[in-house]
Amino acid sequence: MFASPRQRLVKKLMKKAVAQAFLGVRKNHGGPFGAAIVRNGEIVASAHNMVIKTHDPTAHAEVVAIRRAASKLGRFDLSDCEIYSTCEPCPMCLSAIYWSNIRKVFYGCTRKDAEKIGFRDRRLYDLIKKKGSPALEKIRLGRDDCLKPFREWSRKRDRVMY
Repeated sequence: MFASPRQRLVKKLMKKAVAQAFLGVRKNHGGPFGAAIVRNGEIVASAHNMVIKTHDPTAHAEVVAIRRAASKLGRFDLSDCEIYSTCEPCPMCLSAIYWSNIRKVFYGCTRKDAEKIGFRDRRLYDLIKKKGSPALEKIRLGRDDCLKPFREWSRKRDRVMY
């Protein structure tokens, strides 16, 4: 049975994410993760995990690709885009996907596949589900002072919501 043109395109786009993952692994930039942001069937931006290279724990493939796509398109709203990722997005990447308004995620490996090779996303999923003790102490402090810029933002007539 022959694949439809859409199926062939999806496979081609995922291969771009896989190629990015290999690039990152071979350059020792980070874990085996790649991503591509796609708009109207065309790749807007692609990236691989850069955590080790940049010493930035937020430099996951999806986040780097989103940053590049937003910069290239000159906007933070990527609602007309899709993301292709070699792995199910972690909670941080999933949040970035939501914040950028991307509505469709194609992914290859699962979070369990990532866990099997040493990645610790489970800790975050457990915290989200409120299993176990919190790994982070949260201390509320200085709310009155912190509310001042919130109030100023609320009064701005030229604010841009995102």
